[in-house]
Amino acid sequence: MPHIRPVSDLRNNFADISRVVHETAEPVFLTKNGYGDMVVMSMEAFERYQFESEVYFKLKEAELEAQTTNKRYSHKEVFDELRAKLSDRMASDNV
Repeated sequence: MPHIRPVSDLRNNFADISRVVHETAEPVFLTKNGYGDMVVMSMEAFERYQFESEVYFKLKEAELEAQTTNKRYSHKEVFDELRAKLSDRMASDNV
C-alpha cells in the first residue's frame, strides 16, 4: 500500500517520513490541496530506481535494434567488446 501524506508533514513530521522511506525502501507520496505534488524516497531507493530505469532503457534499445536488423552477436563477441571497453576506461583513468 503506498504511503501518502500531506506535504505539510514534510515540515511537521520530517523524522517520521525519513524513517518510513528508509525502513520500507518505498517512496512517500506527498499531496498538496488533495492532489499529488511530489515524492520523497531514500537515496538508496533512488539509486536503485535509476539503475533499474537504465537497465530497462538498454533492454528496450536492444529490443528495437533486434527488430530492425538481422545482425546478431555471440556471447563471446559481446563480452570481448565489454572487456575491451573496460580495459580502455581503466587505462584512461590511470593517466
